[in-house]
Amino acid sequence: MISARTAARGSPSQTAIAWSTAALRPSSCTFGWETEDVGLFQVDRRWRMFLFCSHGSSRRFKPPWTLIRENSECYVVKDANGVTLAWLYCRDDAERYSFGVSKLSSDEARRIGKAIARIPEFMMPRQGFYPRGGGPRWRADRPYHVALEDRYIREHWDEIYALCRLNSLPFNATGEVIENDGVWRVYEFTWQMDAILFWERLEGRWLRGTEFHYPEPPENLPSLKPLENWPKSNPRDLR
Repeated sequence: MISARTAARGSPSQTAIAWSTAALRPSSCTFGWETEDVGLFQVDRRWRMFLFCSHGSSRRFKPPWTLIRENSECYVVKDANGVTLAWLYCRDDAERYSFGVSKLSSDEARRIGKAIARIPEFMMPRQGFYPRGGGPRWRADRPYHVALEDRYIREHWDEIYALCRLNSLPFNATGEVIENDGVWRVYEFTWQMDAILFWERLEGRWLRGTEFHYPEPPENLPSLKPLENWPKSNPRDLR
């Protein structure tokens, strides 16, 4: 089970997901992962997470995980069977006191709790969306590659950048250029779900080896937050 505490504010929800899972190592506890009995992992100087898990446990925590406001000072994350997985303590009047810097506001606790609740979504791979598995700029720590058409990127750079920033999606170019019925530029991802959302929203091309791969869009894909006051563009308009 997870108990999260923080010493300041503003930790991105995406960071909470990344570190709450990256801190684990393969075994049989919690979606096939386990930790030592107690572990402290520090994302940066402002944000810490404590992980508690019975060593060698074979328990499974069934998705979906749900964030619940337990009371005015605590959020909890529970699995589908009602098992409590995380506690996030908060206090909205903490700024009045000297200890306030070490407390979460209710909004901060809610955002971090929502990130924790999405861990199963990020840890369960979608079928058909394979790592690229090689290539001139491929890295094992960023195994998923998506190509976008060069012309579309040039004409809509500001929109793509704003959309990725709003939704905490990486926008990391590898520098690789592919000529295949047009010119395509390649972007890399650590998380499969990030790559899928980027691929689906911008109608990119999924890369497997040296070829474009055309998987079926997954069902129940999370929706990206839309940009406000921004005319929606369609990549197909340029093809």
